[in-house]
Amino acid sequence: MAEEKLPNWLKNRAHLSPDRPAIEFEGHTYSFLELYTLSEKMAGRLSSIGLGAGDSCAVLLRNHIDGVVVIHALFHLGVKIVMLNNKLTAKELSWQIGDSKTAYLVSEGSFSGKLAEIGEILLDLKLHLMEELPDEGTAGILQEFYLEDTATIMYTSGTTGNPKGVIQTFGNHWWSAVGSVLNLGLHEEDSWYCAVPIFHISGLSILMKNVIYGMKVVLAERFDEREANRSIQENGVTIISVVTAMLNRMVQDMKGTSYPKTFRCFLLGGGPAPVHLLEVCKEKGIPVYQTYGMTETSSQIVTLAPEYSMTKIGSAGKPLFPSQLRIEKDGTMCEPGAVGEIVVSGPNVTKGYFNRMDATQQAITDGWLYTGDLGYLDEEGFLYVLDRRSDLIISGGENVYPAEIENVLSTHPDVFEAGVTGTEDEKWGQVPLAFVVLHQGAELGESELLEYCREYLASYKIPRNVIFCKELPRNGASKLLRRELKKEMGEWQ
Repeated sequence: MAEEKLPNWLKNRAHLSPDRPAIEFEGHTYSFLELYTLSEKMAGRLSSIGLGAGDSCAVLLRNHIDGVVVIHALFHLGVKIVMLNNKLTAKELSWQIGDSKTAYLVSEGSFSGKLAEIGEILLDLKLHLMEELPDEGTAGILQEFYLEDTATIMYTSGTTGNPKGVIQTFGNHWWSAVGSVLNLGLHEEDSWYCAVPIFHISGLSILMKNVIYGMKVVLAERFDEREANRSIQENGVTIISVVTAMLNRMVQDMKGTSYPKTFRCFLLGGGPAPVHLLEVCKEKGIPVYQTYGMTETSSQIVTLAPEYSMTKIGSAGKPLFPSQLRIEKDGTMCEPGAVGEIVVSGPNVTKGYFNRMDATQQAITDGWLYTGDLGYLDEEGFLYVLDRRSDLIISGGENVYPAEIENVLSTHPDVFEAGVTGTEDEKWGQVPLAFVVLHQGAELGESELLEYCREYLASYKIPRNVIFCKELPRNGASKLLRRELKKEMGEWQ
């Protein structure tokens, strides 16, 4: 059977709908033809420094039109892209570049300090700034993408040890986009707001949808709740990808205003959301579709369908059409309501980790990915995600899910957001410890908040202490990092 292939996505989109708006960035809108022309020229410039089909190249980029152009240019050349998280330190980035075995790094001047450190660590690395690439160059543009070919490698944050490079093929990205559109649908006037980082799968997947759907993307360099709300209320944005912290800030900023009827979706990922926040959104008529996905699934793999957004609050939904899901415990399929590990399969699931056969074999069996996340299915097959298995707190033999406690804490009117982790205890093995950010101007004591928890939680779920802080540790995609809470816990003690 011949390998499956599709026409070069951006080149084909520029042919099919050249004048349609592609990317809006800082007030300027680029058509698909303009985006293709810019990326074709950039491909020539990158070719002139020696990059070509079969090579790999690391990129350290901002959310910027230039970053979008570089990504497409590398696809044009048939170069595998190693997506680097620009929030990481030079040492962390150097490790990932070395592990990916790439000889090239393309970046920009805004990271000059970090790049200088990387250059001192990786002496043989061919480091190039976009601003300093040769002005001219010619390159053969790939006419087709083979779906089995590696498009991108993205390193997971990892809870223990060094991160792993997740291989994402063109087929993974294609089927991720197809699965999403079969759930959400596609409207002619759709415009997707992207303030999540394009180095992360949440942002990159929007760029893939952009050219596959022929849909406008409004790209923001950084998230600002006021600007995001303005884009929905005044600039025709119909869909936005967010994590809980972003949604929380946008809802707080609304202050009694509402969204236009044309706005149709908050796509909420990044871990279980507090049910209280989802209920507030329901009261305000804000359409929130909770999703479940990961780097290994090329973004969402489970999403709540629109018709259930108000009736299945707290659920991540059912698998997207091309994908499958089951819950396992000790190698056995779980009955509805029983908690176990979330196991998924589908054409958007990675084929493995770069240069890590051991990790690949440990995580993937017969095409099924063992996610390490805990959840259950209800009688109708809707998924409820509880927590990362690595975040589970076992107190006196009882399973305690940090997300459940965080949800209760966040319902207190003075609490802006909360994070919970486990701390060692001589009697119970582990007990919960809470970190809380209050609303500006709020005054709330530890004893008062713990008393509030006693109304809603069993005694073994009550945090031992509450630590009040200015902000919670989050990664580049704004996901809560509970393992960082443990470091702060050590400092607090």
